[in-house]
Order: sequence, then C-alpha cells, then structure tokens
Amino acid sequence: MRSLKIFFTYFFLLAALSGTAQTITASVNKNKILLGEPLVLTIKANISMEAQPSFVRIDSLPHFEILGEPVIDTSHSNGSTLIMGTYTITSFDSGHWVIPSFSFASAKTDSIGIDVVFSEFNPEQEYHDIKDIIEVKPKKRTPWWWYAAGGLLLLALIMIYFLKRKKKSPVAQPKTAINAYDEAMKQLEQLKRERPAAKQFHTRLAEIFRIYIFKKKGILSLQKTTDDLAIQLKNLDLDKEQYDKLVQALRLGDFVKFAKYSPTSDDDTNCFNDIGNSIVDLEKKETTSPSKTAAVE
Repeated sequence: MRSLKIFFTYFFLLAALSGTAQTITASVNKNKILLGEPLVLTIKANISMEAQPSFVRIDSLPHFEILGEPVIDTSHSNGSTLIMGTYTITSFDSGHWVIPSFSFASAKTDSIGIDVVFSEFNPEQEYHDIKDIIEVKPKKRTPWWWYAAGGLLLLALIMIYFLKRKKKSPVAQPKTAINAYDEAMKQLEQLKRERPAAKQFHTRLAEIFRIYIFKKKGILSLQKTTDDLAIQLKNLDLDKEQYDKLVQALRLGDFVKFAKYSPTSDDDTNCFNDIGNSIVDLEKKETTSPSKTAAVE
C-alpha cells in the first residue's frame, strides 16, 4: 500500500518541536464499516504558540487507503494552538485492523480497532442480475415543419370524413359460427397434416380435447390437471374401455410434455385415434347424425 506521507503531511506541518506538545488524541466516527465504506479519522493536538512548525513523517497506515485531501483547522486560545486534522479513509481488506497510535513529541494517541466487514447477504431478497450499461442518446428536437405537416394531414382527414359521412357502409355479413365438434375435427386433421415434433404433437392433441369438452360439456378442463379431469370424465357416457384409452392417452401426453417419456410412432397413432374416437363417441351421444373418425396414418 502506498505510504501516507502526503496524507499526513498537511496535518503534521504544524507539529511542534520535542517537548512542546501538551496533548494529542485520535478518534473515528465508527468502529465498524462495510468494505469500501468511508471512515472519518480525526486527530487533535495542543501545542504551545511559541513552537516552531516541524514536519513529522508518517510511513504507512496498513490496510487503509486515503479518500481525498485532509481538512486541517488551526485555532489559538490561552497561549496554545489547537490543530485538528480530519481525514476520510477506507479499507478494502476485510478483517479486524488497528489504526496505530501517533506520536507527537512526548505524547501519543491510543490505537483504534476497526472491523471491516462484508455487507450482510439476505437469501430471501430478490436477485438482480448485472446488466450492461445502456447508452442514452440525446433526444432530437422535432422540426417545426413536422407539426405543420401533421396539422395539414389532420385537416385533410377531417375533410375526407365529412365528405364520406353520407355514404352508407356495407353491412357486414355475419360469420357462420363453427360448432365445437366440427372445430375439433378440423384441428385434428390439421394436426395430422402438420405432424409436428412429439412434444408439440401431444400438447396440441390434449388441448383439442380439452377445448372440445369445455365447449360441449361445460367442464373447466383447461384449468384442471389430467387426474382431476379424469374424475369428471367418469360422469360422461363413455364405455369403460373407451374411457381407459382416453385417460391413458392424456396421461401419456403429460409424460411427453414434461420430457419423461419419448413416444414411438405407434404411441402417437394410438393417442391420436383414442382421443379422436372419444370426441366422436361423445358427439354421437348427443346427435344421431353419422360422424367420421379421424386417424393418424
């Protein structure tokens, strides 16, 4: 560490000759600081007014660094001179360090113990990642003619609005709403054509069934786990074999979705057919119109 000769030069430029010092004290504003936190060290000395200034050399102050220039104050009273130096220092070494005593003629200060610690870590506090510095570009003033052009454009739009106000807008033809079954069949055919990766395939397959059963039966299937949904599916009019295949297909989809199982091509086909057949069977319970079963090739 760099010696503190410059640091203490200003303070001890006014030190008296040997035997002229009456008292010298050293104090700090705190005895415990965080790593890099400023610490104020104050040194006071009383000398006789007849003493001649003398330079006292201080070699070092281990484990501490100087922050800025010291502030030196001198006052005279009752035939003596009071010199007070205020120094701002810090430390980047954690541990218990001691500011040594300072000798001034026949007097010297007490040593001062300082604890340098890290800031306390709170594991419950939210973690904030370090981000890059974002360069902020000065905001450019908008030229006056931009405002003029905007005003002219707004005026033109108002005129066009009033000119076309009397024209009747064409009546929009209402779109024919597609029912839940037709929508499910359409999405199954689309899924069969696209044939995405296994994870996306089984995720979309389960969503098609959940949306259908929600729109058709009013079951809040999108918010339920597969096990909760399986309990409510028991109330539907499905035979036991078809019910077991449907639940097994939904659960297999969960395993694939969470990377716990890699399905084979036969698994994909069986799940697609079981869910598609379940939708067809449920639809047949409510209508007598014939339906076609979708299947994976």
